[in-house]
Amino acid sequence: MRPTITSPSDLERDKTPLLLHCCCGPCATACVERLLQEERPCALYFSNSNLDTQEEFDKRLDALQTVARHFGIQEVVVDPYRHDLWLQHVSQVPDYDKLPEHSARCAKCFQWSLERAAQMANARGEKFSTSLTVSPHKDSKVLLAIGATHDNFAPYDFKKKNGFLRSTIIARELNIYRQNYCGCEFSKASMKHDNE
Repeated sequence: MRPTITSPSDLERDKTPLLLHCCCGPCATACVERLLQEERPCALYFSNSNLDTQEEFDKRLDALQTVARHFGIQEVVVDPYRHDLWLQHVSQVPDYDKLPEHSARCAKCFQWSLERAAQMANARGEKFSTSLTVSPHKDSKVLLAIGATHDNFAPYDFKKKNGFLRSTIIARELNIYRQNYCGCEFSKASMKHDNE
């Protein structure tokens, strides 16, 4: 039976190692800062085959490695870029390529990322969480519900405690790459459409 975490203070008291799935450097900043303030050891997991190009993958990985160095995080685990497999996964959603942001396609994408993080954390004997919850553009309830399907999920909502504000401040201080779209070709097209 899975233990339930009943309050945010339970998370703060948990000192078991955590694998933090990181979508990008800027979002990871405030998450790592909070985990370190709670004296929770962590490694960073960069698994982002949703990104539309290898170039974008490399730019975001470089930013995350800067964050790791800044905070003294010793390990960044990199899941190889496989956009073809990610597309196969999200294409299970009807009309996935026509759906807007915040749709079933995005939930399927979250499922992909969190499943991979859960498997990696399980192999390492750790719990996991995700930096995706820090963004105001992502629905934490959806992310936490998907995460809760895994026994080793630590349900951090990193938006709390001014997480997003802290992430923007630290990212500017570190002068790291800050993208202007979520990552996939569909979010890029949506962003371009919104700006026209």
